[in-house]
Amino acid sequence: MKLAIVTAYPPSKVTLTEYGYHLVKHFRLQQEVGEIILITDRTKGEKDLSFEEEGCKITVKECWNFNSYTNFPNIARTLLETQPDAVLFNLQFLKFGDKKIPAALGLFLPLFCKLRGIPTISLLHNILEQVDLDNAGITKSKFLQRLYSYIGTSLTRLILASDVVAVTISKYVDILEKKYRAKNVALIPHGSFETPPEPDYSLPNGPKQVMAFGKFGTYKKVEILIDAVEQIRERTQENIEIVIAGTDSPNTPGYLATVQERYKTVPQLRFTGYVAEEDVPTIFGESAVVVFPYTSTTGSSGVLHQAGSYGKAVALPDLGDLSVLVQEEGYQGEFFDPESSVSLADAIQNILIQDAYRVHLARTNYKASCSLPMSAITKTYVDYFEAIAHQKSKTPFKEFTALQNQLEPNE
Repeated sequence: MKLAIVTAYPPSKVTLTEYGYHLVKHFRLQQEVGEIILITDRTKGEKDLSFEEEGCKITVKECWNFNSYTNFPNIARTLLETQPDAVLFNLQFLKFGDKKIPAALGLFLPLFCKLRGIPTISLLHNILEQVDLDNAGITKSKFLQRLYSYIGTSLTRLILASDVVAVTISKYVDILEKKYRAKNVALIPHGSFETPPEPDYSLPNGPKQVMAFGKFGTYKKVEILIDAVEQIRERTQENIEIVIAGTDSPNTPGYLATVQERYKTVPQLRFTGYVAEEDVPTIFGESAVVVFPYTSTTGSSGVLHQAGSYGKAVALPDLGDLSVLVQEEGYQGEFFDPESSVSLADAIQNILIQDAYRVHLARTNYKASCSLPMSAITKTYVDYFEAIAHQKSKTPFKEFTALQNQLEPNE
């Protein structure tokens, strides 16, 4: 199979970059895949293909830019030139831009592939029905929220033109099947990027690191985390370092610089900036607890799966998709009220001062992550592509529902 993967890719800062990296890293090892055509955004630095000595051939085609009006024709032309056997889109609604027209135009691509007869799977990381447009930094206007909801419904129908639309949370399947009467939606879990050897769950000497990881400023706000740790310091003698690992959300440039200035007198507060892929194991490995200072959610959490991979205890807001993930995939954490720094302080403190409890959460999360490795997730995509190819060639194949039953993650 010559597989085209349309995604942002490191060193890009566009959304879903990291997930795109791990898709390529694991697809290249699937024996059914003979070549990967990586259709990605243009970057100043070279694409990170440090693993390329293993697995299949990878051909990089940089042909699109965030917020460009020419993304659709450029990607379509690249697909026609490379003639892949199958295409996987790594999508969310603002994948190709945060301006309305460029963002919308890019989402016509699955329909283009379907019309050209190319087996197509769109991995949709969020659906607009579950996105809080206010908290996500898109718009506070009620009128515009209703308008975007209408537009989002139309764009969702375009994505549903794919042979299969993969989502990572069962609730999304229910919504798409009920609202859109879709018959081609598949539940394929997010998966864990890496499955390192089981850690010993000990902590390094020095302060206990309380870490948040991601792109901050919209629905991910670090002020509540800093305030919570300050409260713990007043209550206890715990030696704590606050680590803010990551960058601003594209929708809120300058956010972290403002926070850093506001809290410049707070001791043991560290902002790492962008974390390169090779530094991710260290930033997680040194942490005592990973905190999710979110006010809403926009899909499955890659950070939760990473925390599980490295055997870390987590403090989570009791809301939305995070609660669903914990129930469906076996993760555990200490929950808190996302509007209360006192509640967050209690959650973090419970983990830090009860080491046996911290280790219990860490072991549970490591076990949950091992049950859904990225290698198994990419194999599931390969199975779906084969089923689509059989359908298009008119040879017998299992219906999607039957195939889904065979690919349940708990099996």
